[in-house]
Amino acid sequence: MVKLIIFGLIVVYVGGAWKFWNGFTRTNFTRSLPNRIILTLLWPALFIANTSYRNNFRKALKG
Repeated sequence: MVKLIIFGLIVVYVGGAWKFWNGFTRTNFTRSLPNRIILTLLWPALFIANTSYRNNFRKALKG
């Protein structure tokens, strides 16, 4: 059961990162590769902690 939960969390993480990466141009963030990589990799923590990031993440997922 634990392996299934871990697999589910990995799928959600990768899916969120993929959607954010593809929709990055719709956000207000500076369009640089290092910025894009960092914001994509740290999306779960930033989504929880930062309201501005949360709004931009939602913009990236739309479309």
